[in-house]
Amino acid sequence: MRDAVIVVTGASSGIGRATAVECARRGARVVLAARSGAALQQAAGECRARGGEALAVPTDVSDEQAVRRLAAAAVGRFGRIDGWVNAAGVGILGRFDQVPARELRHLLDVNVIGAVNGARAAVAVMRHQGRGVVIDVSSLLGGRVTAPYMGGYAMSKAALCTFDEALREELRLAGDRGISVCTVLPTGVDTPFFRHAANRSGRALRSLPPVATPERIARAVVRAARRFFLPGARRSVRPAARPRMSAPALVRRAVFVAHRQGLLRRRGGRGGRLLDAPAGRSAAVHGGRRGGPRTAARRAVGAAAGLAVLRAVLPRCRKAVGRGGVGRARPGRRRDPGRGGRGQRGRQ
Repeated sequence: MRDAVIVVTGASSGIGRATAVECARRGARVVLAARSGAALQQAAGECRARGGEALAVPTDVSDEQAVRRLAAAAVGRFGRIDGWVNAAGVGILGRFDQVPARELRHLLDVNVIGAVNGARAAVAVMRHQGRGVVIDVSSLLGGRVTAPYMGGYAMSKAALCTFDEALREELRLAGDRGISVCTVLPTGVDTPFFRHAANRSGRALRSLPPVATPERIARAVVRAARRFFLPGARRSVRPAARPRMSAPALVRRAVFVAHRQGLLRRRGGRGGRLLDAPAGRSAAVHGGRRGGPRTAARRAVGAAAGLAVLRAVLPRCRKAVGRGGVGRARPGRRRDPGRGGRGQRGRQ
C-alpha cells in the first residue's frame, strides 16, 4: 500500500482510527475525516508517528457538500484517491417506540446517508482515474442477524449492505470495472461504541462474545484495499462469523437467548450523547472490553454462557429442522438397506 491515498471517515476513534493508523503503518498517505477536530489531529499525529503522511479534514459525513470538500482536499493534497473507507457510524440502544425520532434520523444520516455521500464523492474521482475501491464498514448485526434494542442500528447496517450490492451492479453496468465496492462485516469489536451510543434501553448492553480488536478489523479493511482490482465482496473477520452467515435462523435464536439470559439482565445502563462528536475516552481506539486480569474469568463465563445458549437453542432448532424451518438441507448420504448399508447421495 505504499504511497496509496486512502480516505477514512470516522477516523477519530474505534475502527476508523485503527484503520487509518494501519494504513499509515503500511506506507499509505491517509486523509482522516471526523467531526471532532481535536481528536482527528491526535489520530493524524499517530499516523505520522507510524511513518505515513496524514491530512486531517474535519467533516460531518451527513453533509454532502462537506464530503465533497473532503474529496477535493484529498485530491488537492495527494492528486488522487485510491481507497475510500466509510467507517463513520453511531448507535442507538433502545426499544423502537422509545427512541426519539430525532436521534433515529441522525443515526440514518450518519450510518447510511454518510456512506452514500462518501461513495458519490469517491466514485466521481475514481472514474477519472479508472480504478479505486470503496470499502463500507457494516456489521453482522444487521448484515445477517439482529438483536433486541438495536433495531435502528441493525436497520442502518442492513441498508448499507443492500446499497453496496446495488452499487456494485451499477458500476459494472456502467463499465466502471476498475472500481470495486467491498463490505466488511465485523462481529463484536472492542471500541468505544457503547460509550458513545445513545442508550434508551435502561439496561447495560455489551457486544456478544467473541469480541475482536479494532486492529483486526483494520487489517481486514487493508487486505480488501490491497486487492481492490478484484470484484468487491462481503468480508467477515472472525471464524465466529461463519455460523452467522451459514445458519442465520440458528444464530438469530442464539442471539435472542443470549440477550435474554445475560446481556439484558443488568439494569441502569447509560450511554453517550449521540449528537456530540467523540471526545476524551470516546475518541479512543479501544473500548476497554478486552484483556486485563479478569480475562481468564471472562472467557470461562463466556464459555458457560455459550453452553447455556446451546442448551436453550438446540431443542428448538431440532423441532424447526423437523418442520423444515431452518432452511434448505444440503444433499447428504441416506442409508439404503438394499445395498448392505452403503449410503447413496440424495436430497434430504
